[in-house]
Amino acid sequence: MSATSPDSAFTFLSQGALIQEFKVAGRNIVQSFPEAKFYKSHNDVYLGETIGRTTNRVKGAELKNLNGRSYKLAVNDGDNPNSLHGGLRGWGKKDFEGPKPVNRNGKEGVQFRYVSQDGEENYPGTVECLVWYTASVEHGRTILEVEYQVELVGDECEETVVGVTNHSYFQLNPGAATTEGTIVTLGTDEHLVLDKHQIPTGEIAKLPTIPAAGKPFTLGASGPAIDDCLVMDKAAPDSCPLDTRSLPLRTVATISHPNTGLHLEIQSSEPAFQFYTGDGLYIPEAETDKGVRIPSRGKRSGIAIEPSRYVDCAGREEWRGMCKIRKGQLWGARSLYRAWKE
Repeated sequence: MSATSPDSAFTFLSQGALIQEFKVAGRNIVQSFPEAKFYKSHNDVYLGETIGRTTNRVKGAELKNLNGRSYKLAVNDGDNPNSLHGGLRGWGKKDFEGPKPVNRNGKEGVQFRYVSQDGEENYPGTVECLVWYTASVEHGRTILEVEYQVELVGDECEETVVGVTNHSYFQLNPGAATTEGTIVTLGTDEHLVLDKHQIPTGEIAKLPTIPAAGKPFTLGASGPAIDDCLVMDKAAPDSCPLDTRSLPLRTVATISHPNTGLHLEIQSSEPAFQFYTGDGLYIPEAETDKGVRIPSRGKRSGIAIEPSRYVDCAGREEWRGMCKIRKGQLWGARSLYRAWKE
């Protein structure tokens, strides 16, 4: 899908409704593979994927007191006893229907659809997920708008939990081994304090490894190392609607690189976002059908910025209002990615 020229274009794949290419001034600013098959065989790190049925971690891989019972989920969070990104084969590993060309809000776009059956990854209830991508160019800047909608469509249960985000890894110095030199400005300096298993304690505090909100900092070869949920809205557990699409977009992060002049601004309707500097990132070497070698990519070769609800809101009952849906309700979210070259 083009945002009016080949230099500003996007490529999406049916697997995971994922973002394969995000071109700005002819440069792809997301880590990717040139062939779709590698997203099935070489993508343990969720490159470009639509994450669901829940995002991030669920404490102890268990949903307690949902529909009057508990649900055991897959444990797939390394050394931690949690469920991560929807389980062993979350939505990023599933084949969506699409891309279906659409005109949404007056802009060229595509729609993807996935129906997650009751019991998939042991989550209750059949739900339908819709993903829309729309592209445009405004004032010389390439814009990608992303919209998610999830609805409980089955009659198997009264309620379920959901959450969706995108897991692209951004590299504004394409071809470089790491993101060293990337300049980052975040919309908040507060984060969810985590326990030893990467689960929130309930406390929200300033993240000590970054400067105050709105002040830029530069990523080095080895630091700062960040893998935290940054909080835009501290009142979200009590005030966040299930469908945030009608809320004003807020800038969660702006990144740029002086070597390329490329810039990326990310806005979202969501109350939080995961910011990950990729210190555990490893993308294995591959070879295309034509024998072209794709080198491996290692730690800090991309930055993930994932707008979302709070970590473990599906598992933590006092936060579950952010993600629990019943029949007739919609869960929704939207994000905007604005990129340009100076």
